[in-house]
Amino acid sequence: MTKSSLIELRGITKTYGTGDAVFNALNGIDLNISAGEFVAIMGPSGSGKSTLMNLLGCLDTPTSGHYSFQGIAVETLNKDQRSLIRRHALGFIFQGFNLLARTSALENVELPLLYRGYSGRQRHQMARKALASVGLPEKERNTPAELSGGQQQRVAIARAIVTNPATLFADEPTGNLDSRTTRDIMHLLLELNREQGITVIMVTHEDDVAAYAQRIVRVKDGLVASDELNPSSNPAT
Repeated sequence: MTKSSLIELRGITKTYGTGDAVFNALNGIDLNISAGEFVAIMGPSGSGKSTLMNLLGCLDTPTSGHYSFQGIAVETLNKDQRSLIRRHALGFIFQGFNLLARTSALENVELPLLYRGYSGRQRHQMARKALASVGLPEKERNTPAELSGGQQQRVAIARAIVTNPATLFADEPTGNLDSRTTRDIMHLLLELNREQGITVIMVTHEDDVAAYAQRIVRVKDGLVASDELNPSSNPAT
């Protein structure tokens, strides 16, 4: 697959507060990510990695600098315009799953499709396909309480990919899972990246999880401390 530029950051800063309470979360980030890559972002608490993830996911805007996503200058967009990018091009996976407790797995996966105006029949078809792609075709009617942690995260992944996003953001996607389930989830993300060509950008503090990525970007004190290709990005099962 020919890779093209997807994300370009140039001199990105993010400042919170004013006066004596000012805090510089990002201090001039430069970063390129190509379409189809699997990138892990790592760093200690307070390093700026979560702030960087929020900016990349169009959940926030930089104080200064340039962010290009698919050629769009994100820093010039208003809240509604950034929302459109999230809705049509991005998918999100969170550590806490963020599933609606009283709705079925199928209904949880259908949620992003409601905002796109699909009919009920279309939503059902697309959600069933997404659940099947993460190995849960038989769990459509189960609520989150009836699923294991790993199954809940698979439902969350199905919800994230049901709209066929160009890019999938995963924020500590295995933080609440045991080691065996972690391997299962990471192999699923690897499969989505390699077989469907989805760009995966993942924040993690775990070295064994980051080992699945093609690149590991380490953030420290609001700067990119290192950005290296991972020669062992296909860990054994």
